[in-house]
Amino acid sequence: MSSKSIKILSAQKHLNCTIKLTGSKSESNRALIMEALSEGAVQVLNVSEAADTVTLKNILHAATNQSLTDQPKEVNIGPAGTAMRFLSAFYTLQNGEIILTGSERMKQRPIGILVDALKNLGADIEYAEKEGYPPLKIRGPLKQQTDQVKIKGDISSQYISALLLIAPKLEQGLKLIIDGELTSKPYVEMTLAMMEQAGIRHRWTENEIIISNQAYKKAEISVEPDWSAASYWYAIAALSEEASLFLPGLNGYSLQGDSKITEIMANFGITSQFKDGGVYLLKEAKKLERKIFDFKECPDLAQTVIVCCAALGHDALFTGLETLKIKETDRVNALQTELAKIGVKLIEKNQTYKLDCSALDLNRKISISTYDDHRMAMAFAPLALLIPELEIEDHLVVEKSYPDFWKHLELAGFGIEI
Repeated sequence: MSSKSIKILSAQKHLNCTIKLTGSKSESNRALIMEALSEGAVQVLNVSEAADTVTLKNILHAATNQSLTDQPKEVNIGPAGTAMRFLSAFYTLQNGEIILTGSERMKQRPIGILVDALKNLGADIEYAEKEGYPPLKIRGPLKQQTDQVKIKGDISSQYISALLLIAPKLEQGLKLIIDGELTSKPYVEMTLAMMEQAGIRHRWTENEIIISNQAYKKAEISVEPDWSAASYWYAIAALSEEASLFLPGLNGYSLQGDSKITEIMANFGITSQFKDGGVYLLKEAKKLERKIFDFKECPDLAQTVIVCCAALGHDALFTGLETLKIKETDRVNALQTELAKIGVKLIEKNQTYKLDCSALDLNRKISISTYDDHRMAMAFAPLALLIPELEIEDHLVVEKSYPDFWKHLELAGFGIEI
């Protein structure tokens, strides 16, 4: 076993525990940008402990509290994709010049669509290495040339959120025109709803979002626990024999798109009861019959649900996976490779993916590669409930979004060996 691997040797098939999740990474990242742009008017509570969020928080603290002469000339965000997008927009408003860079994988993740939009607004941005990809050389502050920008709707919604977050600080405001169908719409709605909490008004009609020049107002934003982290506990409940789990702090009226996991997992017999200031997950006997799952509005749930279906031998169809190929890794390829280890095929045809579980084999030890992707590690971990021994390689990748994941598995009765 690699020194960076973890073995799950046994799993508690009858689950009864309480798991306290860290704050939402998605909400935290948006709130921290708002806090930095508000010059202290916005305060953020229950910030995520995820490595990506900690990185963003430290960078923003330096950007807003150090004198221009003390500012770093290069800012390295490591593998934090959201930070790269949000900071690309944020730094166009700041004085001075910086190089915004990241990990080797980050340098392979496209950012040209966002850079083009920012340059159209008047930003001074150059590619320091490869055209269309980080690192970026950004000189601020932006001298606005237009109040209107068009951006494709079927790409990462983080590009859109990055532009919306800086819109109130633009002298002419912003009219954002979304070209085509909007992918991951709940994430854009989350951004606007959080901005509303800090007094920012907007108008959204059909494919146009308009935000005028206005100040962020005094506000205290309390970040909800992370629904994407909760999704792994839904998967664990779905693969267990019996489950009664309590996740404090989550509510049924969440801004987070990944709260859709409650609806999805109802198909697997998991009921969600919102009471006592959180949600109870209860397992009920139910035959899994749903054949098509669409992840257009919640792509971060795809790996979890696909692995669940595969483990149960359920030949389902999946759509809305287009953005998975530009995440921390090519998640579609990673899923195909790792599912093959349990005899399952994930077959692509015209952007629809079908599981073939006819050769499913859960009766042997397996080792899962994680591809520097936190979600690969956590999506496959629930398989420990069904197979004799599961090894997860590079297990520390979970620190990107859910640092306590392995500790919480132990609390739930899983046998862990590092």
